[in-house]
Amino acid sequence: MTKPSDIVQKVEENLYEVPMDFQEGMRVPGRILVSQKLMNDLEIGTLHQTANVAALPGIQKYSLAMPDAHFGYGFPIGGVAAFDATEGVISPGGVGFDINCGVRILRTDLEIREVRPRIKELMNKLFTAIPSGVGSKSKLRVSDSELDDAFSLGARWAVEQGYGVESDILHCEDSGFIDAADPEKVSDKARKRGKPQFGTLGSGNHFLEVQEVDKIYEPEIAKLFGIREGTVTVMIHCGSRGAGHQICTDYLQVMEQASKKYGINLPDKQLACAPADSREGQDYFKAMAAGANYAWANRQVITHWVRETFENVFNKDAEELGMDLVYDVAHNVAKLEEHEIDGKKKQVYVHRKGATRAFPAGHPDVPTVYRSVGQPVLIPGSMGTPSYILHGAERSMELTFGSACHGAGRVMGRAEAKRKFRGEVLEKQLADQGIYVRATHPSMLAEEAPEVYKSSSEVVNVVHDLNIARKVVRVKPMGVAKG
Repeated sequence: MTKPSDIVQKVEENLYEVPMDFQEGMRVPGRILVSQKLMNDLEIGTLHQTANVAALPGIQKYSLAMPDAHFGYGFPIGGVAAFDATEGVISPGGVGFDINCGVRILRTDLEIREVRPRIKELMNKLFTAIPSGVGSKSKLRVSDSELDDAFSLGARWAVEQGYGVESDILHCEDSGFIDAADPEKVSDKARKRGKPQFGTLGSGNHFLEVQEVDKIYEPEIAKLFGIREGTVTVMIHCGSRGAGHQICTDYLQVMEQASKKYGINLPDKQLACAPADSREGQDYFKAMAAGANYAWANRQVITHWVRETFENVFNKDAEELGMDLVYDVAHNVAKLEEHEIDGKKKQVYVHRKGATRAFPAGHPDVPTVYRSVGQPVLIPGSMGTPSYILHGAERSMELTFGSACHGAGRVMGRAEAKRKFRGEVLEKQLADQGIYVRATHPSMLAEEAPEVYKSSSEVVNVVHDLNIARKVVRVKPMGVAKG
């Protein structure tokens, strides 16, 4: 049986190339960012999907797979590709169903010793305050016009409604919204699915985690991020809920027809796409941007409720507790960006599916407060394993269109995980490690067992060693709320 290691060619340590003769129709090589250890977890299907993406019109330089890459819909999860803005395509399969599934982290001035004795109380109240689980409905009721505003303005809408402070917006990727959004490109069905779910965590790998700052790698940068060893952070991981899922579903049907209309030869029908500058391509881009903005507004509302819960438990206001947003990053999104390709600056649509921006120091799109060091890059671990805060580093623009991994990456399907693990047993094992977990059902814990993921440390070390994103802080879970 052919293994990925039999096919790829080593470029340098942690960087391998999928040659253009691997699969018919490839326009550019594939690039896989992976350590020798992670190579053993790499599926042959991930290589084929990386090669399929390399066959799409207008692709630039490489079709990329991050170290957490695994088999997905169309693109591999952990796939990155850039397409010429006028001669390339745009593909919902390169963004995914959970548009702008993303991560944000809040710092606090609370010491571990203050929080640990109250972790059960805190997690129980957080679990009650923030609805989670499949189809969960929010305590927030938004009107149609408010939903339009959230689709248009993202995190800014939420802050203007009183769910946060102005500095939150300054600490979000792209200030927490994409200005190309057009709510009119979002279907009634997507609106109906998204409206009752506004302010909910969702299910699957989404979580809310209270963490201890376990290790500082770069003290000066950690200080700039406002993080001290021995303190507590809060990480929120969720996306655009049913609204984003329906937007993707709707436009996959549109793109299937568009691919035929424009004569695009697809190596996989899941890569249905349209020319980026076509009506269909732009309609999808505007709807996807609205879905991304919904996700930013969703995380912002959840942030507000997290702060309220901490205020209630610790009897201090959020400002006294130092609950500032460090940063918010988007996964599962396509962005129109300028990149240098073959010595020339070019406008491209960068698709990041299960990947995070990792812009380096000096990049104009990095918020002013962090521009001297590069943007924060947030890499969550699996339940029970460390998460990392990094900063965008020097080689990211050269190697990955300014991108890094987005998490640990699955090595086992959900059905297999439920057969192999028992949620009740896992809950006890985590409790023995000092981690208190709340979930809507024990089976959810089984699906998200640490063993179903790659090592977050191993994944992060790849981008660190390639100088794409460098480690700043390691955090470990104290309490986890799961959907």
